[in-house]
Amino acid sequence: MFSVQNVTKRYGKVVANRDINFTVRDGEIAVLLGPNGAGKSTIIKCICGLLRFEGAIEIGGHPNKSLEAKKLLGYIPEMPAVYDLLTVGEHLEFIGRAYELEGWEPDAQRLMERFELLDKKDKLGKELSKGMQQKLSICCALLHKPKVVVFDEPLVGLDPHAIKELKLMFRELKEEGASILISTHMLDSVEDYWDVAHIMMHGSFAATKYNRSDDGDEKDLEELFFEITEGKVGTDEIA
Repeated sequence: MFSVQNVTKRYGKVVANRDINFTVRDGEIAVLLGPNGAGKSTIIKCICGLLRFEGAIEIGGHPNKSLEAKKLLGYIPEMPAVYDLLTVGEHLEFIGRAYELEGWEPDAQRLMERFELLDKKDKLGKELSKGMQQKLSICCALLHKPKVVVFDEPLVGLDPHAIKELKLMFRELKEEGASILISTHMLDSVEDYWDVAHIMMHGSFAATKYNRSDDGDEKDLEELFFEITEGKVGTDEIA
Protein backbone atom coordinates (compact mmCIF):
# COMPACT_ATOMS: atom_id res chain seq x y z
CA MET A 1 0.00 0.00 0.00
CA PHE A 2 1.08 3.57 -0.54
CA SER A 3 -0.46 6.95 0.18
CA VAL A 4 -0.12 10.46 -1.22
CA GLN A 5 -1.12 13.20 1.21
CA ASN A 6 -1.61 16.86 0.29
CA VAL A 7 1.15 16.80 -2.31
CA THR A 8 1.87 20.00 -4.20
CA LYS A 9 4.71 20.46 -6.67
CA ARG A 10 5.80 23.86 -7.93
CA TYR A 11 8.27 24.83 -10.62
CA GLY A 12 8.85 28.43 -9.67
CA LYS A 13 5.45 30.12 -10.02
CA VAL A 14 3.99 27.21 -12.01
CA VAL A 15 1.96 24.70 -9.97
CA ALA A 16 2.36 21.30 -11.63
CA ASN A 17 0.47 19.38 -8.91
CA ARG A 18 -1.95 20.97 -6.46
CA ASP A 19 -3.00 19.26 -3.20
CA ILE A 20 -3.07 15.66 -4.50
CA ASN A 21 -4.51 13.03 -2.13
CA PHE A 22 -5.05 9.33 -2.81
CA THR A 23 -4.21 5.85 -1.55
CA VAL A 24 -3.54 2.63 -3.46
CA ARG A 25 -4.24 -0.43 -1.32
CA ASP A 26 -2.73 -3.90 -1.48
CA GLY A 27 -4.08 -5.83 -4.44
CA GLU A 28 -5.50 -2.70 -6.05
CA ILE A 29 -4.92 -1.24 -9.52
CA ALA A 30 -5.29 2.54 -9.70
CA VAL A 31 -4.98 4.47 -12.93
CA LEU A 32 -4.12 8.10 -13.55
CA LEU A 33 -5.86 9.38 -16.67
CA GLY A 34 -5.55 12.74 -18.34
CA PRO A 35 -4.28 14.54 -21.41
CA ASN A 36 -0.62 15.34 -21.89
CA GLY A 37 0.43 18.09 -19.50
CA ALA A 38 -2.20 17.24 -16.87
CA GLY A 39 0.46 16.52 -14.23
CA LYS A 40 0.48 12.72 -14.27
CA SER A 41 4.22 12.24 -14.76
CA THR A 42 5.01 14.91 -12.16
CA ILE A 43 3.06 13.17 -9.38
CA ILE A 44 4.61 9.85 -10.41
CA LYS A 45 8.11 11.30 -10.14
CA CYS A 46 7.20 12.70 -6.72
CA ILE A 47 5.99 9.24 -5.59
CA CYS A 48 9.20 7.63 -6.82
CA GLY A 49 11.38 10.13 -4.99
CA LEU A 50 12.73 11.88 -8.08
CA LEU A 51 11.32 15.33 -7.28
CA ARG A 52 11.04 17.50 -4.19
CA PHE A 53 7.50 18.34 -3.17
CA GLU A 54 5.30 19.71 -0.41
CA GLY A 55 3.22 17.18 1.50
CA ALA A 56 3.86 13.54 2.39
CA ILE A 57 4.15 10.25 0.51
CA GLU A 58 4.48 6.88 2.23
CA ILE A 59 5.25 3.50 0.68
CA GLY A 60 4.47 0.54 2.89
CA GLY A 61 4.32 2.90 5.84
CA HIS A 62 7.77 4.39 5.15
CA PRO A 63 8.62 7.87 3.81
CA ASN A 64 8.98 7.48 0.06
CA LYS A 65 12.61 8.61 -0.04
CA SER A 66 13.73 6.13 2.64
CA LEU A 67 15.72 3.01 1.82
CA GLU A 68 12.91 0.85 3.23
CA ALA A 69 10.43 2.39 0.80
CA LYS A 70 12.74 2.05 -2.18
CA LYS A 71 13.14 -1.68 -1.50
CA LEU A 72 9.37 -2.06 -1.91
CA LEU A 73 9.08 0.01 -5.09
CA GLY A 74 9.29 -0.89 -8.76
CA TYR A 75 9.20 2.01 -11.24
CA ILE A 76 8.85 1.83 -15.01
CA PRO A 77 9.37 5.34 -16.45
CA GLU A 78 7.84 6.62 -19.66
CA MET A 79 11.30 6.94 -21.23
CA PRO A 80 13.45 3.88 -20.45
CA ALA A 81 16.84 4.72 -18.98
CA VAL A 82 19.23 1.85 -19.61
CA TYR A 83 23.01 1.73 -19.34
CA ASP A 84 24.64 2.03 -22.75
CA LEU A 85 27.56 -0.26 -21.95
CA LEU A 86 25.79 -3.00 -19.98
CA THR A 87 24.27 -5.98 -21.76
CA VAL A 88 20.69 -7.07 -21.12
CA GLY A 89 21.97 -9.87 -18.88
CA GLU A 90 24.29 -7.50 -17.01
CA HIS A 91 21.40 -5.12 -16.31
CA LEU A 92 19.53 -7.91 -14.53
CA GLU A 93 22.67 -9.02 -12.71
CA PHE A 94 23.18 -5.42 -11.55
CA ILE A 95 19.63 -5.33 -10.14
CA GLY A 96 20.09 -8.70 -8.46
CA ARG A 97 23.26 -7.52 -6.75
CA ALA A 98 21.95 -4.04 -5.91
CA TYR A 99 18.94 -5.50 -4.08
CA GLU A 100 21.07 -8.32 -2.60
CA LEU A 101 18.70 -10.91 -4.05
CA GLU A 102 19.34 -14.62 -3.64
CA GLY A 103 18.57 -17.02 -6.45
CA TRP A 104 17.49 -14.24 -8.79
CA GLU A 105 18.77 -15.94 -11.96
CA PRO A 106 15.69 -18.15 -12.67
CA ASP A 107 13.41 -15.14 -12.20
CA ALA A 108 15.54 -13.10 -14.60
CA GLN A 109 15.39 -15.96 -17.12
CA ARG A 110 11.58 -16.11 -16.89
CA LEU A 111 11.23 -12.37 -17.34
CA MET A 112 13.50 -12.38 -20.38
CA GLU A 113 11.53 -15.29 -21.86
CA ARG A 114 8.20 -13.54 -21.35
CA PHE A 115 9.41 -10.36 -23.03
CA GLU A 116 11.37 -12.13 -25.78
CA LEU A 117 14.74 -10.80 -24.64
CA LEU A 118 16.66 -14.08 -24.33
CA ASP A 119 18.20 -13.75 -27.77
CA LYS A 120 19.21 -10.18 -26.84
CA LYS A 121 20.86 -11.20 -23.58
CA ASP A 122 24.36 -10.24 -24.77
CA LYS A 123 23.37 -7.04 -26.56
CA LEU A 124 24.44 -3.71 -25.09
CA GLY A 125 21.83 -1.24 -23.91
CA LYS A 126 22.76 1.22 -26.63
CA GLU A 127 22.18 -1.44 -29.29
CA LEU A 128 18.55 -1.98 -28.28
CA SER A 129 15.55 -0.36 -29.94
CA LYS A 130 13.25 1.87 -27.88
CA GLY A 131 10.78 -1.01 -27.51
CA MET A 132 13.51 -3.42 -26.39
CA GLN A 133 14.77 -0.87 -23.87
CA GLN A 134 11.23 -0.53 -22.52
CA LYS A 135 10.94 -4.30 -22.11
CA LEU A 136 14.31 -4.40 -20.32
CA SER A 137 13.16 -1.57 -18.05
CA ILE A 138 10.08 -3.61 -17.09
CA CYS A 139 12.19 -6.70 -16.35
CA CYS A 140 14.59 -4.72 -14.18
CA ALA A 141 11.75 -3.08 -12.24
CA LEU A 142 10.01 -6.39 -11.49
CA LEU A 143 13.02 -8.62 -10.74
CA HIS A 144 13.05 -7.86 -6.99
CA LYS A 145 9.28 -8.58 -6.76
CA PRO A 146 8.20 -5.14 -5.55
CA LYS A 147 5.10 -4.63 -3.42
CA VAL A 148 4.36 -1.27 -5.06
CA VAL A 149 4.67 -0.93 -8.84
CA VAL A 150 4.36 2.38 -10.71
CA PHE A 151 4.00 2.42 -14.50
CA ASP A 152 4.25 5.68 -16.47
CA GLU A 153 2.76 5.20 -19.97
CA PRO A 154 4.01 1.58 -19.97
CA LEU A 155 2.56 0.41 -23.30
CA VAL A 156 4.09 3.12 -25.48
CA GLY A 157 6.57 1.59 -27.94
CA LEU A 158 5.84 -2.04 -27.04
CA ASP A 159 5.09 -4.70 -29.66
CA PRO A 160 1.78 -6.63 -29.50
CA HIS A 161 3.30 -9.64 -27.70
CA ALA A 162 4.86 -7.44 -25.01
CA ILE A 163 1.58 -5.53 -24.56
CA LYS A 164 -0.24 -8.83 -24.05
CA GLU A 165 2.33 -10.04 -21.50
CA LEU A 166 2.33 -6.76 -19.61
CA LYS A 167 -1.46 -6.74 -19.33
CA LEU A 168 -1.27 -10.29 -17.96
CA MET A 169 1.33 -9.07 -15.48
CA PHE A 170 -0.99 -6.30 -14.28
CA ARG A 171 -3.49 -8.97 -13.26
CA GLU A 172 -0.82 -11.27 -11.78
CA LEU A 173 0.64 -8.46 -9.67
CA LYS A 174 -2.85 -7.60 -8.42
CA GLU A 175 -3.51 -11.24 -7.47
CA GLU A 176 -0.18 -11.31 -5.61
CA GLY A 177 -1.29 -8.34 -3.51
CA ALA A 178 0.85 -5.61 -5.06
CA SER A 179 -0.30 -1.99 -5.13
CA ILE A 180 -0.25 -0.85 -8.75
CA LEU A 181 -0.44 2.63 -10.24
CA ILE A 182 -0.67 3.05 -14.02
CA SER A 183 -0.44 6.48 -15.62
CA THR A 184 -1.73 6.78 -19.17
CA HIS A 185 -3.61 8.99 -21.62
CA MET A 186 -4.74 5.90 -23.57
CA LEU A 187 -8.08 4.71 -22.19
CA ASP A 188 -8.01 1.43 -24.11
CA SER A 189 -4.75 0.45 -22.40
CA VAL A 190 -6.43 -0.03 -19.00
CA GLU A 191 -9.47 -1.98 -20.29
CA ASP A 192 -11.59 -3.30 -17.42
CA TYR A 193 -9.01 -4.44 -14.86
CA TRP A 194 -8.70 -1.16 -12.96
CA ASP A 195 -10.22 -0.69 -9.49
CA VAL A 196 -10.12 3.08 -9.24
CA ALA A 197 -9.43 5.77 -11.84
CA HIS A 198 -8.34 9.33 -11.12
CA ILE A 199 -8.82 11.82 -13.95
CA MET A 200 -6.35 14.70 -13.86
CA MET A 201 -6.64 18.17 -15.35
CA HIS A 202 -4.37 21.14 -14.73
CA GLY A 203 -2.41 19.40 -11.98
CA SER A 204 -5.40 18.36 -9.85
CA PHE A 205 -7.86 15.49 -9.65
CA ALA A 206 -10.99 16.44 -11.59
CA ALA A 207 -12.82 13.19 -10.80
CA THR A 208 -12.40 9.80 -9.16
CA LYS A 209 -14.38 6.80 -10.37
CA TYR A 210 -14.58 3.30 -8.87
CA ASN A 211 -14.98 0.18 -10.99
CA ARG A 212 -17.82 -1.46 -9.13
CA SER A 213 -21.52 -2.12 -9.61
CA ASP A 214 -22.59 0.13 -6.68
CA ASP A 215 -20.68 3.13 -8.06
CA GLY A 216 -23.97 4.97 -8.52
CA ASP A 217 -22.71 6.80 -11.61
CA GLU A 218 -24.41 6.01 -14.90
CA LYS A 219 -21.49 7.31 -16.96
CA ASP A 220 -18.77 4.85 -17.93
CA LEU A 221 -15.13 5.83 -17.58
CA GLU A 222 -14.74 6.86 -21.21
CA GLU A 223 -17.79 9.14 -21.06
CA LEU A 224 -16.60 10.79 -17.86
CA PHE A 225 -13.08 11.20 -19.22
CA PHE A 226 -14.18 13.00 -22.37
CA GLU A 227 -16.71 15.15 -20.55
CA ILE A 228 -13.95 16.42 -18.28
CA THR A 229 -11.12 16.72 -20.78
CA GLU A 230 -13.34 18.40 -23.37
CA GLY A 231 -14.60 20.89 -20.81
CA LYS A 232 -18.21 19.78 -20.46
CA VAL A 233 -18.13 19.40 -16.67
CA GLY A 234 -16.42 21.35 -13.92
CA THR A 235 -13.09 20.20 -12.61
CA ASP A 236 -14.44 19.88 -9.06
CA GLU A 237 -16.85 17.07 -9.93
CA ILE A 238 -16.24 13.75 -8.25
CA ALA A 239 -17.81 10.70 -9.83
